[in-house]
Amino acid sequence: MGFLDNLENTLKNAERGAEREDAAAANLSRAAELEALRAAAPNAEALKKGQWTQDLLTHAVTLGHAQRTRVGMAWIGATLRLEAKEKRLDLQPTAIGIDAIYFVDGTETKREAVNLKSDPAALAKKWLSTS
Repeated sequence: MGFLDNLENTLKNAERGAEREDAAAANLSRAAELEALRAAAPNAEALKKGQWTQDLLTHAVTLGHAQRTRVGMAWIGATLRLEAKEKRLDLQPTAIGIDAIYFVDGTETKREAVNLKSDPAALAKKWLSTS
């Protein structure tokens, strides 16, 4: 029985070591995610509370109405998501600015940086005219 007990203890220790490694990796991952959120916070705040966003939403709804398309809007964390039929636009704050991510039928088609000092009507028109 001594051999089987040693084997069992060895296996349990190996499992505990693997669990500790997994926990340490998860902690590092969480810390990196939190740091990214902190770095993006000023841009997220500008996106959420800025006049540019209000103007973008107004233009998107107006253009959608002209195309007989309902434009849905939702905040998912710090990301603004716009949806119109099969098209989707995610405005995602990052540490260096805001990324516009275009989707058609759930597949990413394009990614570009957005300047909050640019014309929001141009972005809305570009998004709704993509195919």
